[in-house]
Amino acid sequence: MNRKTLVLAAAMGLLAPVLAACGDAESGSGSGDAIVVGTTDRFTASEEEGLAPLDPAWAYDVGTWNILRQTVQTLMVQPRGDGEPVPEAAESCGFTDAGNERYSCTLRDGLQFSNGDPITAQDVKYSIDRALSLEGDSGVFALLSTIDTVETQGDREVIFHLKAADATFPYKLSTPVAGIVNKDDYAQDKLRDGFDVDGSGPYTMESEVKDGALVRATFTKNPSYKGVLQTNNDKVEMVAYDSAESMGDALEDGKIDVMTRSMSPDQIQKLANATDGEIELVESPGLEIRYLAFNTKAASVKDKAVRQAMAQVINRDELVAKVYGSQAEPLFSLVPAGVTGHSNAFFNKYGDPNVAKAREELEDAGVDTPVKLTLHYTTDHYGPATKAEFEQLSKQLNDSGLFETDTEGTTWDKFRKAGQDGKYDVYGMGWFPDYPDADAFVAPFLDEDNFLNSPYVNTDVRKDLIPQSRRQADRLNASKTFEKIQDIVADDVPVLPLWQGKQYLAARDDITGTAYALNSSSTLQLWELGRGVSG
Repeated sequence: MNRKTLVLAAAMGLLAPVLAACGDAESGSGSGDAIVVGTTDRFTASEEEGLAPLDPAWAYDVGTWNILRQTVQTLMVQPRGDGEPVPEAAESCGFTDAGNERYSCTLRDGLQFSNGDPITAQDVKYSIDRALSLEGDSGVFALLSTIDTVETQGDREVIFHLKAADATFPYKLSTPVAGIVNKDDYAQDKLRDGFDVDGSGPYTMESEVKDGALVRATFTKNPSYKGVLQTNNDKVEMVAYDSAESMGDALEDGKIDVMTRSMSPDQIQKLANATDGEIELVESPGLEIRYLAFNTKAASVKDKAVRQAMAQVINRDELVAKVYGSQAEPLFSLVPAGVTGHSNAFFNKYGDPNVAKAREELEDAGVDTPVKLTLHYTTDHYGPATKAEFEQLSKQLNDSGLFETDTEGTTWDKFRKAGQDGKYDVYGMGWFPDYPDADAFVAPFLDEDNFLNSPYVNTDVRKDLIPQSRRQADRLNASKTFEKIQDIVADDVPVLPLWQGKQYLAARDDITGTAYALNSSSTLQLWELGRGVSG
């Protein structure tokens, strides 16, 4: 029997789980040994990457957020199967004015941190104000940039006064940067170094650290937790592996129960074709995207004709086919398919790859060829196929005769900071959305304080189009605005979208809850996992 489980897309672009094959029929159990989950995510505390990797005011990548979502509670949370966020630490939340500029939340009665300290509205205000004032250089604070002031009324009511209408604000309150922290553990004026995390989420966490890296995180069910999440286990251990191969070996040997990101394309194909029934592969639509980022002030790519020529030459279909096969789809815009507001802006402008058109663009701009570039990529963050992907990109550009490129790989702890500091002219990045809305694929790249620290500025996008999109409570009505933004990106090419990936999880056959263990934003939901009946 093929042990492949599909999590299929529902109508209207929402990525709701539907079980389409065997497995996951038994309900989970909170008893038994710890469920062990493997990952290749690296969690390091270094000068280059930052010494506070798990502080909610700094953390801004899918790996660290997957730890914080288990431990630090937020006012809102994305529900099972996605959709609009629902109250979590809050009992109720909502806009209280017609202009979507005043948002009020009432906390659940009896909330407390895992150490027993009560949680009040003042703790929420402290946490939000702290994240905004610290302005972590990861750029995560920008998610809260529409907040003007935070007000409290009594111990349970929090009122957010916004600078402008923001229909996406409930989503932002579901992200870890809005997590509620205890002032006794998180100082107001500095980030919390190291790998300790304290909050009021469904789990507490203990860290095992070796050579400045988190190698094992043990999540234990928090008896003080009050919220909407149902925890189907008592303990989960997350183990970090150096490679997809060693993680896969551990799953086959029974050392771990679940394998998450990032698996290699070969591993995924092998598991999809397996017939022994011992390991189940769960495949679901994903909103992960990959793209090239440009330092638009760098001499080599400052002229947008160079960036446009790259967009004209790169063959996404060939790239995906040769590296990822059926596990990814070509992407022609920042906003991926499945999200309201998606368009194929790059295809509409450039059509199929065409070297002659690219040559003409460069000649018209007076750019000498071949243009010499180094394509930078990270060796240990987006999966083992990244090297092959960049070799293929380099080959395509070089074969055009218009570019002379090479590639250079760097570990994530150095790569991320170098990109932000403008040390790379061209570099490859991935993006897992903060929430399933087109705003989460636009503002983080194009707005002020964007997480790339990009020098690219388009005042129409920042001052008019992004605020205009946020005024639309019905997100379908924002589609035309997002299409305009995507057309501008296709013309200016501050970033170059490449592909959109599916997401995968593999688990031994006695593990339940796997269909809901990843949501569309690649959030790992450990509380969904349980132990059931094998087979």
